[in-house]
Amino acid sequence: MTEKKSMLSVDQALNFLLSAARPLTDTNLIPTIDAHGRVLAQTQSSLLHVPPMDNTQMDGYAVRAADCVSGEARLRVAQRIPAGHIGAPLEAGTAARIFTGAMIPAGADAVVMQEQCVVDGDYVVIRHQPQTGEWIRRQGEDIAAGATILQPGTRLRAQELGLAASVGLAQLPVIRKPRVAVFFTGDELAMPGEALKPGAIYNSNRFTLTGLLQDMGCEITDYGIVPDTLAATRDTLRKAAQAHDLIITSGGVSVGEEDHIKPAVEAEGRLNMWQIAVKPGKPLAFGEVGQAFFLGLPGNPVSSYVTFLLFVRPFLLRMQGVEQVAPQSYVMRADFNWPKPDRRNEFLRARINPQGGLDLFPNQSSGVLTSTVWGDGLIDVAPGQVIQAGDQVRFLPFASF
Repeated sequence: MTEKKSMLSVDQALNFLLSAARPLTDTNLIPTIDAHGRVLAQTQSSLLHVPPMDNTQMDGYAVRAADCVSGEARLRVAQRIPAGHIGAPLEAGTAARIFTGAMIPAGADAVVMQEQCVVDGDYVVIRHQPQTGEWIRRQGEDIAAGATILQPGTRLRAQELGLAASVGLAQLPVIRKPRVAVFFTGDELAMPGEALKPGAIYNSNRFTLTGLLQDMGCEITDYGIVPDTLAATRDTLRKAAQAHDLIITSGGVSVGEEDHIKPAVEAEGRLNMWQIAVKPGKPLAFGEVGQAFFLGLPGNPVSSYVTFLLFVRPFLLRMQGVEQVAPQSYVMRADFNWPKPDRRNEFLRARINPQGGLDLFPNQSSGVLTSTVWGDGLIDVAPGQVIQAGDQVRFLPFASF
C-alpha cells in the first residue's frame, strides 16, 4: 500500500480521537472566582430575577409619564435615590432624582435622562415627553428566577463567571483538571542555560507544549528529557501511566533505529501509528498505556505546535465533556499567492495586515518557530488547493484555540 493511500485526513484522525476519548467523571465544587478555564459539570440555574427589581438605565429623573405630556413640565424634586437605596412612593406632580441602577420608586413609570432636564432650585423642568417604561430595566428582563443560565460541558470564560456571579452562584461544580504527563526524547536535546555540545539543540518543544497545557488548565507532570534508550522510555511510560489521564511525548515517533517511542508503547500498552495528510505534521501516535491515553507528537517545533492545536486540544476538551471543540474560524481575503498545492491539508502561518487581508510568513518550514510568533493564526488549505491574491480562505486565529 502506498503512503498516499495509507494517510488519514485531518478529519478522519480527529474523529477517531474524539470517539475514543473517555470523559472524566470526577468533579470539584470550587469558588466561582477560581473557575476560569474550567469545564462546568452540571446545569446551573438562576437563584433570582436579573435585574432583581425595576431600575433605571440612566442618571436622570423618575417621573409619572402623565405629568410630562406638555414637554415643559415643571416638577418639584421630592427625593434623591442613589443606587442601593429605596425611595418613597412618588407623588403626582413630583420627580425623583435617580442614579443609574437605582430602584424605580412606586408610582413612577418612566425615567427622563438628565440631559433633557433643567434644574430650577427645588424644581426640575422636563423638556421631553417620556413614554411609559422609558429607560427602565424591568425585573427579570435579562434572567428570570429558575431559568437555566449555563449548560454542562461549558468551558468557563470571564463572561460565564460574571453571569454566574450575577445570579448569586458563589460556587460551581466543575470537571477535575486533566492530569497530563509530558516527556521528550532525543540525545541531541539540551535545556536553555546549558552549553550546546556539537550537534545539540535547545528543547523548545518542552516550553511550547507545557505552556499550551497550562492554557488548557491541566495538571502537568513534566518528566523532562528522557535518555534515548528503549529501557528509559519504557520506565518513564510506566511511571507516567500510574497517575495520569494522558501522556504526551514529542519526537521519536518515526520508525528509525533510534526512535524508541513506538516499541516502548507497544511493549507497555497498545499503539496506533498514523501518517496524517497534514502539513506541518504527518506522524502522530495514539494509544494507551495502562489507564492513560498516549499521544506522540512529531519533534519539529512547528509540527509539534500545530498538531497539538489540531488534535491534542480537542481531545482534552472532549475528555472534559466539551462538545463544541472546533476553533472559531473566519473567511478572510488572502493577499498573497500560493501556486504550488500539496496533496496534504496544509496549515499556513499568516497574520492580518492593516488592510484586513492576510499576509503569509515567507518561510513555511516546520522548523521555523518564528512563524508562530509573527503570525496571528493558521490558514486551512485543502489538499490540492491553489490560492491567488484576492481569494477567500479559512483562517483560524491562534486566539481561538
